[in-house]
Amino acid sequence: MDVNGLTGDAFDPDCPTRLVLDRIGDKWSVLVVLLLADGPLRFTVLRDRIGGVTPKVLTQTLRVLERDGLVAREVFAEIPPRVEYRLTPLGRSLRAPIRAVTDWAEANVGAVLAARDRHDEQAGNPGVGAAV
Repeated sequence: MDVNGLTGDAFDPDCPTRLVLDRIGDKWSVLVVLLLADGPLRFTVLRDRIGGVTPKVLTQTLRVLERDGLVAREVFAEIPPRVEYRLTPLGRSLRAPIRAVTDWAEANVGAVLAARDRHDEQAGNPGVGAAV
């Protein structure tokens, strides 16, 4: 039960739990949480370490994570201004589940890609599964 006294039901189509699952199931959100697990980082460091994310998409992801209470943004009164992002306590509580899913994905990517290839060959679409 959360601080608002609500308990979610992910199988209820009207339950906001689905919004939370969308957030933590988003690949960019997962990568941001993993990177911030070790401590605060600046935007450019996040962008460079994630690789493949546009500044616009990273900005949108960080804003949504901040709105959802998972990430905090801190602006330092310096010239030039410095902004750092860090996980909140709620965001830190996601580290273990996200790490577990990421570890599983990294350990099983070969098996998943092989299964895709087998499926596509059986369906008469060879090579379709090669693109990730």
